[in-house]
Amino acid sequence: MGKLDVAILRYLTPEDFRVLTAVEMGMKNHELVPGSLVASIANLRHGGVHKLMKDLCKHRLLTYERGKHYDGYRLTNAGYDYLALKALTNRKVIASFGNQIGVGKESNIYTVADEDRNPLCLKLHRLGRTCFRNIKDKRDYHAHRNRASWLYLSRISATKEFAYMKALYDRGFPVPKPIDFNRHCVVMQLVGGGPLTHVSAVDDVEALYDELMNLIVRLGNCGVIHGDFNEFNIMIDEEGHPIIIDFPQMISTMHPNAELYFDRDVQCVRAFFKKRFGYESSLYPKFSELERDEDLDREVACSGYRKEHDHQLLQEMGIELQLSGDEGSETENLAEPDAGNLKASEEDIDTLRQQVEDSIKHDETEITRITEDTRKVAGDNENDEVPISVGHETVGGELTDSRAEEEDDVNSQKYRLKMIEKTLSDVRTMRSYTSASTIAPEVVKQQVKKNLEAKQKKMERKKAVAKGEASAVTRQRRDNRETIRESHGIWGWDE
Repeated sequence: MGKLDVAILRYLTPEDFRVLTAVEMGMKNHELVPGSLVASIANLRHGGVHKLMKDLCKHRLLTYERGKHYDGYRLTNAGYDYLALKALTNRKVIASFGNQIGVGKESNIYTVADEDRNPLCLKLHRLGRTCFRNIKDKRDYHAHRNRASWLYLSRISATKEFAYMKALYDRGFPVPKPIDFNRHCVVMQLVGGGPLTHVSAVDDVEALYDELMNLIVRLGNCGVIHGDFNEFNIMIDEEGHPIIIDFPQMISTMHPNAELYFDRDVQCVRAFFKKRFGYESSLYPKFSELERDEDLDREVACSGYRKEHDHQLLQEMGIELQLSGDEGSETENLAEPDAGNLKASEEDIDTLRQQVEDSIKHDETEITRITEDTRKVAGDNENDEVPISVGHETVGGELTDSRAEEEDDVNSQKYRLKMIEKTLSDVRTMRSYTSASTIAPEVVKQQVKKNLEAKQKKMERKKAVAKGEASAVTRQRRDNRETIRESHGIWGWDE
């Protein structure tokens, strides 16, 4: 991990931070971010971005790695620290950086100060150390994911700790005052004093023991368990009162292993007092004696708390959820449909289907009747003898005016007959097509268009070659040429 040196922070330009932010955004979907993607996200010229990334690699804020399929850049812990410190500085939360005052298995502690030179405490979460990598069994940060970046897990840890600390501080628990947080950094009040493990003697051992046990019980009554309540996470201030720190591992009392963690916290305190002060008491709290009076675990979404516990808590308080008749019937139908409901739904479908069939038959009957009437009218007009008026005859043997009008009527009726037959044909075709398909043609077209666009994007991604200082594809081809050259022509090619 290395120590944090913030001397370079004052010399970085806004373009440098744009590149660091671009790499951070690219790491959401890439283990190694190609240089072309960094340039696209940062919206800077490619050559300038390459120079900036080279300088950031020299200061160890970025690292360039050669992957199995492509090469790219990765954000280091120092680069992630610089992004968080820059954000906190812009918010005017911190103005100066001090010394390191503590190191844990998953965090580093530093002293900082604000613009008024008030001392504060800065905690940098450092998940991924060799001594603490079994995160899946110890924490629930992964959720549904199979894998995740250590930087992202550190960010989740810091977010949870700030939420726990703020909820406890608002309820009057002796915890440091939370100031602000960004990414994996948490800024809090600096506690004056030292950890309990450095305390060799106290004025009143029994009072301190009772105070610590009362804190464990208060936490349990609020629905949470500290999970790591020992001498390393208990600070003693100048007045001799305890202050609790380190909250990422807190769990709910609804957790399956809640009683185990509760008893472990109690035994840690008892063992320390017996070893350090020679004090042993027969009075200590038990998990079965807890009486919930607040829902802090629900407020901060502690590990082990689930939404289905809300109904259980309401039942324990004597409150039953009652739904209205409509809501209850809908819920029952959605949850577990019985045979009667299924039968009714099938009957409704058959009724609708029969109505559609009757409507189509009625339309066909009407069209057939109109067709027959039209044919009859057309036939009568063709068989009728139309008297020819000699006085209206035209020159050149053309038809008379009355004869021409009758011909026009017949032609129009024939045209009408053809259109009606075409309509009947369309209705029959539509009937067979609509009864066989339940998906609208517009939906099918949209899905086909979507599939074609996805296929085209996939082909474009295959054509794209990641660019960097040495392309992985170029390096593979170069290795293949060297292998062929060293084979002395057995592959059918020799220089």
